[in-house]
Amino acid sequence: MMSTSFTRRAVLTLAATAWLAGAPAAFAQQKLVPTQSEIGFVSKQMGVPVAGHFRKFDAQLAFDPAQPAAGKVAFTIDTGSATLGVPETDAELPKPVWFDVARFPQATFQSSAIKAVGPARYEVAGRLAIKGAEQTVQVPVALAQSGEHTTATGQFTIKRLAFKIGENEWADTSMVADDVQVKFKLVFTGMPKL
Repeated sequence: MMSTSFTRRAVLTLAATAWLAGAPAAFAQQKLVPTQSEIGFVSKQMGVPVAGHFRKFDAQLAFDPAQPAAGKVAFTIDTGSATLGVPETDAELPKPVWFDVARFPQATFQSSAIKAVGPARYEVAGRLAIKGAEQTVQVPVALAQSGEHTTATGQFTIKRLAFKIGENEWADTSMVADDVQVKFKLVFTGMPKL
């Protein structure tokens, strides 16, 4: 019998695939290179920056730099793969007060608009969903190409309390700041030349 987590993941993957199918047929769907990609985050605990990352995520992309407005991007993150590199802390992250992984095993992002803002630089607007809450975010993205690989990098800030990350006593922003910086490096194959 399939687990609920697996079933949810399959439904989300199918939904993202169907959503991306609306991209122009001329766009070859790019493939993520997971071993070269990273999604990390930095929060402040009592004023001290603490860095972590997610070990499992996936991204789907249909993008042509010559037609950015027609592009689409979606990604999913397994919230249970979050790590700060400290086993005791990592054991707390899946609990209901933080990511509530049992109920919300994945965070998702789906773009609604992509626009060029400079040479190989774009602004991607979309909906970010974490722990049952959704917010519109604007994500600056820079692209660089080397051989067959295209690397998308960027960073943006979210308010953790808007997503109910760190509830009850952990909602005190003097202990854990509300701002969390999200950083990413996503490497794809198959993108047209810049």
